[in-house]
Amino acid sequence: MIWKGVMPAMTTAFKSDLSLDHQAIAKRAKWMIDSGCTGLILLGSLGEATALTQDEKRTVLEIGRDAVGPNVPVVSAISGLATADTVNLAKMAEKAGADGLMVLPPYVYKGDWREMKAHIAAIFRATDLPCMLYNNPIAYGTDFTPQQIVELANEHPNFMAVKESSTDVRRVTSIQTLLGNRLALFVGVDDAIVEAIAAGATGWVAGLVNAFPEESVRVFNLAMEGNFNEAFALYRWFLPLLRLDTVPKFIQLIKLTEERIGVGTAYVRPPRLELTGAEREEALAIIDASMANRPTLALV
Repeated sequence: MIWKGVMPAMTTAFKSDLSLDHQAIAKRAKWMIDSGCTGLILLGSLGEATALTQDEKRTVLEIGRDAVGPNVPVVSAISGLATADTVNLAKMAEKAGADGLMVLPPYVYKGDWREMKAHIAAIFRATDLPCMLYNNPIAYGTDFTPQQIVELANEHPNFMAVKESSTDVRRVTSIQTLLGNRLALFVGVDDAIVEAIAAGATGWVAGLVNAFPEESVRVFNLAMEGNFNEAFALYRWFLPLLRLDTVPKFIQLIKLTEERIGVGTAYVRPPRLELTGAEREEALAIIDASMANRPTLALV
């Protein structure tokens, strides 16, 4: 498992009856890798994991694994309400062919460090798979500080990466100062990626990549190469779309983007509902304006 590059937090494709669209999931997975992404992250928030059954989660992992072959990293997000459930999910993901785990704090309950450490540690210990810690205090109300990350890294050798989504790129330099290259540092906020790479990040768990994989890989690679003039030129075009990933209805917005440009559908499972009215029209205006000015640079 190599933690680097652009790894899509893949959406989960549904048919009109909201059953899993196996063919579309496989096609999307292959498209991401063919476009230059370095791996896949399945069953995350963007993948509507909370709306999937355990059997469906296993199916999504197996489809992704089969679609991209044995040499492409497939990572399973691990999230839930109870520690026991997430431990079982981690074990299931390993059996389904996952190469790594992206570990989230428990939904709903926002415990103290002693409790959160015990929860994360239980998942780390559940398998021998390499693990990424997902830190998103804005969405989940739990903030893993750089000092706490050091504590976990010192105790768990299979803790290999951090997805930092606090929106504060200073966290990247803070973690590196404390741990050097012990952990791979990813950013999970679409509209902070170029700044985060400048600070030392080497990976991106991306959202709008589901609709624009070529542009996502291009802007990432330009920044990693230190070509910030070209990177920012493409990034400035991309930002209105990337910001769709930073609001509560990011799933509906990204799936609407997929549908609008002809690479997917807007189907989401309740309690989420597809966008309507002014909300939908505002989103479509952003998408259409971006498409009207889509730079050819990204497609070279």
